[in-house]
Amino acid sequence: MNRGGKWTPQPESGVEAALAGLMGPAPGDFAARVLHRVGIPRDRYDLYLHLDAPAGGLYVAYGTDAVTGAALGTALSGPQAFEEAHRARTGRSAIPTTRPLPGLRTALRTGRARGLAIDLPELTEAERAALDAVRTIPRGQLRPLAWVAREAALPDSAAVTAALVANPVPLLIPCHRVTFDDGGPCDLRYGPIAGEALRRAEGVDEALVGLSRAGTVFLGSDTTRIYCHPTCAHARRITPVHQVPFRSARDARAAGYRACKSCRPIAA
Repeated sequence: MNRGGKWTPQPESGVEAALAGLMGPAPGDFAARVLHRVGIPRDRYDLYLHLDAPAGGLYVAYGTDAVTGAALGTALSGPQAFEEAHRARTGRSAIPTTRPLPGLRTALRTGRARGLAIDLPELTEAERAALDAVRTIPRGQLRPLAWVAREAALPDSAAVTAALVANPVPLLIPCHRVTFDDGGPCDLRYGPIAGEALRRAEGVDEALVGLSRAGTVFLGSDTTRIYCHPTCAHARRITPVHQVPFRSARDARAAGYRACKSCRPIAA
């Protein structure tokens, strides 16, 4: 305080300056470290982080050895919203971390997540079977609901659509690769804007998708006499002059064509 009775800030001491320099945001995995240090069992909570991906990135939660939930960034207002949604669905807290589950970054980068462990105990057996079939659809390719139902050994597409709506691990279980049986995108889980962004990021050829919408369910090659789904890797190699469109597998077989062994078109 000076002679006039007014307080005058004093220069910081060396200790105070050093302490001020320590101020800053806590590390991204600070809470997880604290829980580990005080001995909270790991199965009492999940860890999560936000990773780069189309459609606003992807929040991914995981337990001790498997993914337990995910959400596109465009579907949420932020990390707190993801934590609340995860707790409401699983009953477990989601604690932020900076360390992803082994294999997670590779699965996102390559679009190949079939080898990634995913734990979905709240789903029905039929829903899990449907989503397991969806996981087999290759990156950059599309398959119709009837194909998923066949691969999952389900009687019809009703359980498939229910599973797509319930899918708690979007992108890692690639519902954006499923179409209605007429070829139109079946974006029940994402919405059309996010679904289109995800397909575009995978290089899905909209011209080939357009064939399905125009009534070409399968595409044959007049050189190999094989017919495929229009987005199959083999179909994409057919030059336009050799493309033969088919409205059904029955038409293709009647013309002497056989089904592709890679994309395995549905018979009916």
